[in-house]
Amino acid sequence: MELSDALKQRILNLINERNLTVSKLSTLAGISRSTLSKFLSGKRKYIQIEIIEYICEALDIKLSEFFNDKLFDNICISDLNKKE
Repeated sequence: MELSDALKQRILNLINERNLTVSKLSTLAGISRSTLSKFLSGKRKYIQIEIIEYICEALDIKLSEFFNDKLFDNICISDLNKKE
């Protein structure tokens, strides 16, 4: 799984766990709905780490909690560089 796919899935899982919508999360996080929607739909491949931080703040979780998920167990950053 690519990092971007794991990030998307983690955000979607958190949205579902908290019975939120993409629109509500974007409002709570103070980010544009279109930015979040485009990333989650795959129209945008990358997302800034600051946006992940805003999402974590909105959900009252630490960044370490966000990444402490099995989705990220097999992600190797060095593999990402080989694709460029």
